[in-house]
Amino acid sequence: MLGQGSLEVPPHARVACESSAAQAVALRHTRGIHLHPEEPEARSWELLDDVELAVRVRALLPAENHALVLVDGRSGSGKSTFAERLARLVDGAVVHSDDIAWHHDPIHWEDALVEGVIAPWRRGEAVYFRPPGWVARDRPGAVVLPPKPVLIVEGVGVGRSGLAAGAELVVWVQSDRDAARRRGLQRDVVLGRTPREAEAFWDEWMRAEEPFLADDRPWSRASLVVNGTPPGAMQADSVLAPGPLDA
Repeated sequence: MLGQGSLEVPPHARVACESSAAQAVALRHTRGIHLHPEEPEARSWELLDDVELAVRVRALLPAENHALVLVDGRSGSGKSTFAERLARLVDGAVVHSDDIAWHHDPIHWEDALVEGVIAPWRRGEAVYFRPPGWVARDRPGAVVLPPKPVLIVEGVGVGRSGLAAGAELVVWVQSDRDAARRRGLQRDVVLGRTPREAEAFWDEWMRAEEPFLADDRPWSRASLVVNGTPPGAMQADSVLAPGPLDA
């Protein structure tokens, strides 16, 4: 029952108001993110649910929907989480560069990825690939992928110039520097390292990662930027901004 002088708000208007409020929250909570000095901060963030995300990404892919998508970002940024979410929405297969680099090289694994994964996928073949480190250390199994229209490769440095030139879409996952470090250390402890070992491993990895990203600047090739460390209330959706990011 409406009181005297009150006005009922139509359902579509309520949805619009709620959406506008969510956008305002997204903008407010993505300002002032702590970044490395060489990385520009993304602007014009939007909060998208999965349906909206799928529509946005498909608009950036070729009409035939056969596409290589590179999801780049710093360690602990949320690349894997976003890549897996995107794969569910666009019927994609996910490859993690960590699997290609395992006991091989933290940075220089591009040729192995292209020859063992991307080339057979481009030919429409199923992928069965044992990366060099797996062979050298007798690790069982392989990187196995069924033929899929969309191949999503995620990892630090996948948006490098040599790979981006052959990709249909590059995504940069921007993250708060402190939050990404906390997340990365927590993950390594869960995987079995002690807190001290996790700190040492993180610092060693950063000595390779940070100079490479600072020199290559993969965010400058990204058509889409994702906030990988949004406030907890927004983690059910995706917070996106247009790319590329230029200094």
